[in-house]
Amino acid sequence: MIGAGEEVLYVGKAKNLKRRVTSYFQKQHPSPRIALMVSRIARVDTTVVRSETEALILENNLIKTLKPRYNILFRDDKSYPYIMLSGDAFPRIAYYRGAFAKGSRYFGPFPGSWAARESVNLIQRMFRLRTCEESVFANRSRPCLLHQIKRCTAPCVGLISREDYAQDVRLASLFLDGRHGEIIDQLTGQMQQAAERFAYEEAAFFRDQIRALQTVLHKQFVDSGRDEDVDIVASVEAAGVVCVNLAMVRGGRHLGDRPQFPLGGEGVGAADALLAFIEQHYLQHPAPPRLIVVGASVEAVRAFVDDTLDLRMATVGPRFEAEKAWAEMAEQNARQALEVRLRESGRVSDQLEALRQALELPEAPARIECFDISHTMGEATVASCVVWEGGGMKKSEYRRFNIAGIEPGDDYAAMRQALERRYGKVAAGEGVRPDLILIDGGKGQVGVAHEVLVELGLASIPMLGVAKGEERKAGLEQLIFAERSDPLVLGGEHPALHLIQTVRDEAHRFAITGMRARRAKARIGSRLDDIPGIGPTRRKKLIESFGGLAGVKAATVEDLCRVEGVSRKLAEAIYNALRD
Repeated sequence: MIGAGEEVLYVGKAKNLKRRVTSYFQKQHPSPRIALMVSRIARVDTTVVRSETEALILENNLIKTLKPRYNILFRDDKSYPYIMLSGDAFPRIAYYRGAFAKGSRYFGPFPGSWAARESVNLIQRMFRLRTCEESVFANRSRPCLLHQIKRCTAPCVGLISREDYAQDVRLASLFLDGRHGEIIDQLTGQMQQAAERFAYEEAAFFRDQIRALQTVLHKQFVDSGRDEDVDIVASVEAAGVVCVNLAMVRGGRHLGDRPQFPLGGEGVGAADALLAFIEQHYLQHPAPPRLIVVGASVEAVRAFVDDTLDLRMATVGPRFEAEKAWAEMAEQNARQALEVRLRESGRVSDQLEALRQALELPEAPARIECFDISHTMGEATVASCVVWEGGGMKKSEYRRFNIAGIEPGDDYAAMRQALERRYGKVAAGEGVRPDLILIDGGKGQVGVAHEVLVELGLASIPMLGVAKGEERKAGLEQLIFAERSDPLVLGGEHPALHLIQTVRDEAHRFAITGMRARRAKARIGSRLDDIPGIGPTRRKKLIESFGGLAGVKAATVEDLCRVEGVSRKLAEAIYNALRD
C-alpha cells in the first residue's frame, strides 16, 4: 500500500488478492487503525511469487527493510536457546545457541536460558551424561568432580560401557521429547528384573531413580500430567501499549515464557499484534501440535493459522484446568511486563498529572488503594485491596479480607466490612494513609464507602467509584463521586483512565483468585471426607504431606501413592474425585 508521498504504508500477502484487497475498502471498517491507513492509500503495488512460503518470506523481508508505518514487527530473535546432544561416540549434552550442526540433535526451542539450563541440570542428575568439551573429554586421566557428586558416569576414563551410556542417552532423549511415561516404564522393568535376580541394591537404585524422576517432573515445573507440546500466546493492551507473551509447554512441563513488544504498527490492538506475532514466530521456529490463544478471537486465529500460514497446529482457547492455569499465567506475566514497560517509558508521570487535573486534586496521588468484592452466588465472599505506589503495583501490601457474618450476596455489607477492617487501623494511626481510594462499583458501593470514611474521620481522603459503562466496554467507565450527582466520563484515550483501569483490573483479578481459592479449599475439604477410605487420620496425613488441601488437589496419582497408608487404588480414587 503506497501513500501520496510514495511512502510505503503497509505490506501484506494474499492467496486470493482480490478478496484481500477488497476487504480493506469497506464503508465501515471494524479497525480504526486500518480505516486510517486506507484513507492514506494512493495506489497498491503487487508482486507475484510461486508459492505461499515465498510470499511469507518476501513479506517478512519487505517489512524489515521498508518498515511500513502500519505493519507490526516484533524483534527478530533467532537466538532461542536449545539443548544439544552431540553426535560423538559418547554424546555430550549442552546448553546451545546458534546454527545447527550436522550429526547433533537439538531439542527446543526454550523460552529462556533458565528453562534450558535447568533441563540440562535435571538430565545430569537423572541420567549422568557428560557436559565437558571434546578437548577435555579426550585428555582426562581420572574422573572429574562431576563424577564424584554423581552428575556424570565418567565415560572419559571407561567407568561405563558404550552400550550402557547409549542407554542413558536414549532415556535422556525420551525425557527431552516429553515421553516421560516410557522412561518410567523402562526403569520399572529394570527394577523388577533386578529384584528377580536378588540384586536388591541395583533394584533400589532404579526405585530411587523412578521416585526422583517423578518428583522432578512434578515439582520443578508446572506439570499437566500428560506428555504434550503446547504453546500459549497471550496478548494484552494497556495505555496504548501492547504486549504479546509466549509460554511454552513441552512434554507437559511448563518451561516459562517470554514477553514481546511490537515495533511500529500505528494504533495496533491486542488482537492484531497477536496475529502478527504468530505469523512471524512460526515462520522461523517449529510449531507445536497445539496453540492456546488469549486476547483474540480463537476462530479468527484458527482461520489465520489454517489458511494463511498453512500450519498443522490445532488452535484453541483454554479448556481444561491445566490449560486455564497456563493461560492465566501467560496473561498475568504479559500484564507485569507491560507495567514495567510503562513505568520505564515515563508515561506514569503523565497519567498521574492527568489524573490530578481530572479529579481537581491539589497534588498528584502518590499512593492509590482500590477495593473489589468477589463471590459465587454469595458463596466464599472475598474483598481485595490492592496498592499502587511509586509508579507501579506494590504487591507486598495487597490484602484480602474473607467476609463473614453478612447476608450472602450483600455487596454493600461486604464493602463496609472490608473498609472498616482496612481503615480502622489507619484511623488509629497504625496504617499508611492513601492519597486516593478507588471502589470497583457504582453509586451504592460509593455511598457505603463514604459513610465508613466519615465514621472513621477519614472523609478528607479523595474517593471515587469506577462503574462499568454502557455495554460494559472498556473506555466507557463512569467515575462516581459521593457528593456529586453526575458521573465523570473521561473517555478511552484519557491517560488518567488508563491508570485507573490498571489499578481496578488488578483489584478485580486479586479478588477473583482469592474467592476461587477460598471456594476450592472449602469444597476440596468436604470432597476428601466423602471419599471412601479417607478418615481423619489419612486426611491429616495427606494434608501434612502436601502442605495443604491445594497441594493434595495438585498431586498426581504417583505423588499420592507415596503417602503412608494410601494404595494405588485409593490414590486413583482421590485423584479422580478432586477432578470431577
